Amino acid sequence: MSASIAEITVRDARRLALVRAGLLKREWTGLPRSASGRGVRARRALHALIERFGYLQLDTISIAGARTHALVPLSRWPGIDRNLPEELLQPGEPIFEYWGHEASWIPMDLYPAFGFRREEYRSGGTWHSKGIREHPDVAKAILRQVEAEGPMRSLDLKGPMMGEMWRSKRERWVAYSLWSTGELAIRSRHNFQRAFDLPERVIPERWRSEHWSLEEGIRALILRALEGHGWATIGTLADTWRLKNVRPQIRTALEELASAGEVAPCDLVTVDGKGRPGWARPADLELAARLRRVRPAPDRGVLLSPFDPVLWRRNRVAHLFGFDQILEIFKPASKRRYGYYCMPVLAGDRLVARFDLKAHRKQGRLEVLSLHYEADGPKTPAADRAAAESALSRFAESVELAVSD
Repeated sequence: MSASIAEITVRDARRLALVRAGLLKREWTGLPRSASGRGVRARRALHALIERFGYLQLDTISIAGARTHALVPLSRWPGIDRNLPEELLQPGEPIFEYWGHEASWIPMDLYPAFGFRREEYRSGGTWHSKGIREHPDVAKAILRQVEAEGPMRSLDLKGPMMGEMWRSKRERWVAYSLWSTGELAIRSRHNFQRAFDLPERVIPERWRSEHWSLEEGIRALILRALEGHGWATIGTLADTWRLKNVRPQIRTALEELASAGEVAPCDLVTVDGKGRPGWARPADLELAARLRRVRPAPDRGVLLSPFDPVLWRRNRVAHLFGFDQILEIFKPASKRRYGYYCMPVLAGDRLVARFDLKAHRKQGRLEVLSLHYEADGPKTPAADRAAAESALSRFAESVELAVSD
């Protein structure tokens, strides 16, 4: 192994990931220590979290009592109003909505970094622009109406049902295509309904006027991904932004960033003694060394969304936590091992259990469909049971529901 390549243990990489994610020893994370309600401090906390990861993934599923873009901040600041994340995207906020990790809210300063993606979609060949290609007259009509009349809600987009975009209405599908290509932008959301507007009314001219090359965009996205992950493989860095067919450009970007001292190659030393190649920022390697003195409290658990940035890459979770993170939403019920929307329990720096929950908002209750411990049976540590109980209680309070069997 080259002397120029640093090494990091699984334990150190795991703790570094949790600190960067805002889930371990708040004084080490650089994120706000506390936030509650829906005021200025709460909004700043949400913005800081999006700034840290570079994105906050959006998702429609609310079966556990809130959607993932609320669950992620609630796991960090359980006192935040559960409705605030639903309403965060408003005119004047320092975020925009676009295809990042998935459909996500992204810091405004990364708008130029996605120029290559907007151009790719404009050039055609993907489903993102198919609506425009197949219905150019509809696209022109939507743009004329938005220009003349102002923002257009997705709810108001009519037309026949199409077989694309999850059986979407034609006009809505075309509007999504216009958004993907950058000809429209998302002005705001209300009740998870988008309002489409012209980019010049949503994105400040400062960011619209900057035109970055693919290489410049990739360098910026790599640095932002490492800021959220701590240590990461090339595969994780690429998948953070769904970067496809640009692996040579990613390697070149990493080499350039390494020459500038902004990143460093670093092997993860796995339990079998083998090195797993990856990358980290030098400051984070120093932070990882300092974190060895940190003792997380194992009895204070927190529930995590299955789409939490710490969890979405299954093999990364397996390497860092020894935990098999399975997403079973798309499996038939008879083939699910743990449940439809399982939320892992983080206790200190370990994932110790997983709940499958179902919210009954009208009845004000949170139903526990299942609970599985990693160390299941009579040998389940009492600390793990206490962490699961604490995590469930805190979560129920944060989504304003009472736990029921």
